[in-house]
Amino acid sequence: MVEWQVVRPAAPLRRHVRRYVGYRLEGFAPGTHLGLPSRHLTVVLSLGDPTRITAMPEPGQAPGAFQLFASGLTTRRAVLAHDGREHGVQLDLTPAGARAVLGLPAGELGASVVGLDVLLGPSATEVAERLAACSAWDARFGVLDDVLLRLLDRLPPASPELERAWTVLVASGGAVRVDDLAREVGWSRRHLGSRFLREYGITPKEAARVVRFERSRWMIAGPGRPRLGDVAADCGFYDQAHLCREWAALAGCSPSAWLAGEEFPSVQEPQEVGSAT
Repeated sequence: MVEWQVVRPAAPLRRHVRRYVGYRLEGFAPGTHLGLPSRHLTVVLSLGDPTRITAMPEPGQAPGAFQLFASGLTTRRAVLAHDGREHGVQLDLTPAGARAVLGLPAGELGASVVGLDVLLGPSATEVAERLAACSAWDARFGVLDDVLLRLLDRLPPASPELERAWTVLVASGGAVRVDDLAREVGWSRRHLGSRFLREYGITPKEAARVVRFERSRWMIAGPGRPRLGDVAADCGFYDQAHLCREWAALAGCSPSAWLAGEEFPSVQEPQEVGSAT
């Protein structure tokens, strides 16, 4: 069984939460799959067994199992174990959403994986109990809208300069030079670097790498399976060798090895909003 439901949240949340992905996967062989670097923070709400993370993106953080968790922006992969089935909801949170919904800058979360109860307190328990009582995706997404709308604006937005820097970097596909980004917001390169790292947990250069990598992942997993040389050119890598080096650094494997090893469908892939299978 492979079941997806992908929807956008209520309109006031859309600056903060890109989408909800409901998933139910059953009948696969037990194994592992990868949580790969992304321009979004990840929130996972398991509706079955806790999510088991055997290798954390934050060096030194011990493996763990979480019913509800959030993870920050990172240039490192996570390794998740499964018994052939997964059932839950993933939220793709923007950095602005980290402040508004989680109540802290993405940089304070860093690359760590943190239980949602630590961040949201009683609201995490409420979400878990109300989701468990629902039998349909529409009802579950309604619960998330209700709770997140009440949590909204827990922390004021980041400075306009930082928000502008993030927007320009993402819109460029990771192609903008850091010097140009600093000029865009009226700061020195050094000041931008320190403020950006404090706010987002990664540097502008690292963020650009993640954006390029994520785009390449979408293309590689998409229809038609384009040639790696074409992916490299479209995503701003110098050449195919550069693409493969970045995959080795950020994913821990080559694109072809990832495709061959990921029998378990990835919730991270960009299913269309409104899709169901």
